[in-house]
Amino acid sequence: MNTEQSRRDFIKKTVGAGALLGFPTIIPSSVLGQNGKVAPSNRVTIGVIGCGGQSGACTSYVNYAKSEIVAVCDPFKSRQQKRAEQWGAKHLFTDFRELLARDDIDAVHVVTPDHWHVPISIAAARAGKDIYCEKPLGVSIEQNLAAREIVEKHQRVFQYGTQQRSSDACRMGIDLVLNGHIGEVQELHVWAPGGVSSGGDPTPQPVPEDLDYDMWLGPAPQKPYSPDRVSNRSAWYTYDYALGFIAGWGAHPLDQLQWWADSVGLGIPVEYQTTGSIATGPLFNTVDQWQMQATYANGMKMSFLDDQSAKKMAPKLAAGMGEPMLQHSDGTMFVGTKGWISVSRGALKASSEELRRKAKDPGPIRLPVSRNHRGNFVDCVLSREQPVTSLESAIHSDIISHMGDIGIRTGETVKWDPVKETVVGSADAVKMMHRPMRAPWALS
Repeated sequence: MNTEQSRRDFIKKTVGAGALLGFPTIIPSSVLGQNGKVAPSNRVTIGVIGCGGQSGACTSYVNYAKSEIVAVCDPFKSRQQKRAEQWGAKHLFTDFRELLARDDIDAVHVVTPDHWHVPISIAAARAGKDIYCEKPLGVSIEQNLAAREIVEKHQRVFQYGTQQRSSDACRMGIDLVLNGHIGEVQELHVWAPGGVSSGGDPTPQPVPEDLDYDMWLGPAPQKPYSPDRVSNRSAWYTYDYALGFIAGWGAHPLDQLQWWADSVGLGIPVEYQTTGSIATGPLFNTVDQWQMQATYANGMKMSFLDDQSAKKMAPKLAAGMGEPMLQHSDGTMFVGTKGWISVSRGALKASSEELRRKAKDPGPIRLPVSRNHRGNFVDCVLSREQPVTSLESAIHSDIISHMGDIGIRTGETVKWDPVKETVVGSADAVKMMHRPMRAPWALS
């Protein structure tokens, strides 16, 4: 059902019925979109799936004239109720499938732990909903490729939660690189905060009354409940639910790299040499430090490091180029024959002030402009245009994180075949493209 059309038809029928009965028809000006307000028939109705701390950013939908939150979903009933009261949502769910079944919801914002990102996004696409999905993408490369297949098949709008694409500083910095102001790009450096070396308490405890723990686990392995297991930190640092910060935070600076790489047709590296360490538990067991040296098909090199490793490497860079690494815990640096540009959240640095001043007028090559990531999503739901962060680009950058994780866990140099879209190497490395899903959950 076309919900936008059905709401418009409702208004028309209401007006017509009043006229036939001989009564004056009174419709609030807000319904007709007067006094600067957007008519409900032209607003995007949002269902928020996941009501934890990260979902607080969804308040921007309430404050954006073209959207409204009408439904919320979370395995914790207390979280549902809190967000519903805050946003004025009328429909509360524990099972996201019930939310997706409603024909009065146009789009969903997926704010769940990482292991649910792709399964729910795929289900939403099949239900005809447009999707804003928080980063990172899938917990396996297989999930990422499946997401593309289903989202494209159902012609859904997809926005990835790498909001730095809606930052002027980041966009303008990459525009400088694209317009040749640093000359020919020769080196690429990316860094992000590392994880934790240990932590988490898996001691079993009774499941709280307001939690549907089986739904929280979903496709993840069956494990006894503990408060730490369903915490934010567990969702970041436990391998059953995530890759760790190599993907969870690495998604942001890698996305900035990929924005440039996709613009010049570079794709992703084809060879990855990654060393690092893995947290030792008792619950947390994701990669906590990493040092990746990757090579593109054209021979260009890219380093991807945790921030502590980046600080150690910074003095080895050419004079002056280490400074951005020391000031920001995450960033993306482009080194060229004429200088360098470094972008991070809210910051643009350059090898000279003269170069930095050119950011306001970099030249004819310009990336798409967005200053409101969720607003950009809403606008694209209405226009059916491509949001500022495409699913294809999200898949590219997320695969880089997976290749690092695979390399550390197998101890091998791993390769990527961009034509067949598969890991090339040992059977162990290829096997890690897949992540088992607990029944009855599946990608198909």
